[in-house]
Amino acid sequence: MNGAQLLIAAALSEGIEVCFANPGTTELPLVLALDETPGIRSILCLHENVATGAADGYGRMLSKPAMCLLHLGPGLANGLTNLHNARRAGTPLLNVIGEHATWHIRADPLLASNIEALAHTFSVFTKRSTDAQNTAVNLADAINATAISGGVATLIVPHDCQLAEAGDVRPACRQVPKSSYSPANVSESAKALQRGRSAILLGGKGLSEAGLKLAGRIAVATGADLLCDTFFARMERGGDLPTATRLPYFPDQALALTRRYESVVLAGTRRPVAFFGYPGVPSYLTSEEQTVALATSAEDVLGALEALAAKLNAPNDIPQNPRAPLPAMPKGRLNTQSVAAVIARLQPENGIVMDEALTVGMAYFDSSQSAPRFSHLMLTGGAIGQGPGAATGAAIACPGRKVINFESDGCGAYSVQAFWTQARENLDVVTIIGSNRSYNILNVEFERAGVKALGPIARSMTGLDHPYLDWVRIGEGFGVPSVAVDSAEGLARELENALARKGPRLIEAIMS
Repeated sequence: MNGAQLLIAAALSEGIEVCFANPGTTELPLVLALDETPGIRSILCLHENVATGAADGYGRMLSKPAMCLLHLGPGLANGLTNLHNARRAGTPLLNVIGEHATWHIRADPLLASNIEALAHTFSVFTKRSTDAQNTAVNLADAINATAISGGVATLIVPHDCQLAEAGDVRPACRQVPKSSYSPANVSESAKALQRGRSAILLGGKGLSEAGLKLAGRIAVATGADLLCDTFFARMERGGDLPTATRLPYFPDQALALTRRYESVVLAGTRRPVAFFGYPGVPSYLTSEEQTVALATSAEDVLGALEALAAKLNAPNDIPQNPRAPLPAMPKGRLNTQSVAAVIARLQPENGIVMDEALTVGMAYFDSSQSAPRFSHLMLTGGAIGQGPGAATGAAIACPGRKVINFESDGCGAYSVQAFWTQARENLDVVTIIGSNRSYNILNVEFERAGVKALGPIARSMTGLDHPYLDWVRIGEGFGVPSVAVDSAEGLARELENALARKGPRLIEAIMS
């Protein structure tokens, strides 16, 4: 075997099943090796940010890495936005980056760059292979790092290392050490929950089905409220699962919520931080005195919650409190509330909702509290352009589940190339574009800052209407059947039609 063949064979033996790729000349031996060593599904993406976003969505749904195959430093840089988001989500993800031949790098060719410097900004593991024989060991080390740390690993493979003879020696699969939790933190959390009015702030595995049920039992035993991060990686929701209040986006609103509590116990997340710094507003949304750490995302969150439930003699059964009904089916012109209501009423049981609607989707979380069971994914790192790629990856990971990508027009424009991959692979993704034809979050921020009237330059920096984005043509141009609607009745009709069919669909919901 050459180095490329050995790397692909090692990836297959380490459990890699999917490769999202945007390769170039320096990765051609790896592309050939994907043919010569069958077993890894290879999916072409038209832009690296789609590939990295798809690998993120795939990893979130299956809790195991897909491989991204990217072209040199500039290709990695193109995918950096969604690698940042994957880092914030704690998603296991394997990057394989082609590099110039070792003997050619000294000439500083045009595409040469400091790949390690780029990779270090988001990777839990970064390694450059120096010869063909060590590619398999390096790959195993990379995958082991993602399993232990729950993050992105980056392996750089020079072109001559891919071509050179490598032998056929692959490392044995390694046992991933079991994560643990602190019994002292369990005791401290129990005391805090019994001391006064309290809340449990959930993230990571705390928002899994098992985590929510354990937290629900603890809430029954202590009277604690359940909260969740503003932007979580994945949350199981709906049906008979306990509900959690989402931390508001704006810090003053979040502080108004957290200050109700004497103690806020963190389970699977960190102390909450304001999205941006505002004059006179603290960075942290809980005080040091009220913050109690049960388990970080890197620890055994479920084990800690189970131990806490036992210490508090929490009941095994959670009383089923009557849920608020789903919002009524709206009529007339579309706005934030009516778009959210239509989606919440029609989304299928066991669906997956990738939510990158931002201001357009502010009402969706509350509207969908009583929806049938579903998995809810969100933008995690704040770097927009995640939704279409992540929805693509989620559909690859879970082919039997319908995916709805609820997207704002400003965010969606960052990664429209994902529609081509959805069409090529015939993926079950329905994209709903909440089209307010602006970067409306900036208008909201201006208003909150007390800006009464915008000048012509500021207005031009927030508007997407001169010209407006023609989402029907954009979707159809990439091979996705597309339609535009401007009423709640039209959105309901077209969403029902899209959900009843196999394959990708796009609906532009034009909002007044």
